[in-house]
Amino acid sequence: MSKEKFKSKIGGQALIEGIMMLGPTKGAMACRLPNGTIDLETWDENNGKKAPWYKRTPFIRGCFNFVSSLIKGYKYTMKSAEKQMTDEEKAEDEKLSDTAFNIVMLIGTMIGLVVAMGLFVFLPKFAVGLIPNIDDMGILRSVLEGIVKIAIFVLYMLIVSLMKDIKRQYMYHGAEHKTIACHEAELPLTVENVRKQTRFHKRCGTSFIFIVLIIGIFVMCFVPKGLLWWQRSLISLITLPLVVSISYECIRLAGTHDNLFTKILSAPGLLMQRITTREPDDSMIEIAITALKVCIPEDKEEDKW
Repeated sequence: MSKEKFKSKIGGQALIEGIMMLGPTKGAMACRLPNGTIDLETWDENNGKKAPWYKRTPFIRGCFNFVSSLIKGYKYTMKSAEKQMTDEEKAEDEKLSDTAFNIVMLIGTMIGLVVAMGLFVFLPKFAVGLIPNIDDMGILRSVLEGIVKIAIFVLYMLIVSLMKDIKRQYMYHGAEHKTIACHEAELPLTVENVRKQTRFHKRCGTSFIFIVLIIGIFVMCFVPKGLLWWQRSLISLITLPLVVSISYECIRLAGTHDNLFTKILSAPGLLMQRITTREPDDSMIEIAITALKVCIPEDKEEDKW
């Protein structure tokens, strides 16, 4: 009987010239500074056996963990960007008060949320709503709305992938995946070992977004016929926590099982990772290894997904 492959709880995110890793008891951010050195920040996490009930309870943990990941991702992306600033830029930045800076960041975040809602919630429903007699075709309408959302998502990722800075971030994304794969293969965390690993991972955030889009189609199939596009948009927003919760359980299932269902479930996200990840260079792998090592708990049982 073949040995069951180890699945780690550790996950990560590509930053600006760096990588964030989150483990059961520790979190870490490693960045390559302009002078070529590696800057490492660490902090305590509570995602292990002693995590609060709302982080462990099925169909409840999804929303809490998703929101927590978004907040940490935003926070450390901003921190990693600050580390790339020159002395002149830092001096200019210091002229802004903390309150003013926070207001600017809040406005930027709100604009981002509005744009995201417009593209992925309102636009698909408005566009499909223009089809004659579509109001009486509940299931077909939901499927078409889902297809439009997926098309917008793929097109958006393709467009941003052409940007130089995003290409580098996608390389760091690849380094993150390959390093976690090396850890799960239970090999020593060296650049040589990491380089040989796959850059595709079933627990990736890209895969999670695809599952959210797919689950959203099924949920909207239960919405009554005859509603206007803005009414359907409102229902999508209201049911988003339910969709996220179900999607989180699905990606956990995909991450721990290897059967026909999980392969089908993971296929779109893994395919999309051909865009959102790229092969990293050795310096990026060094960053990923630095961040990951800190997050590996002494108790291996604490690290099991």
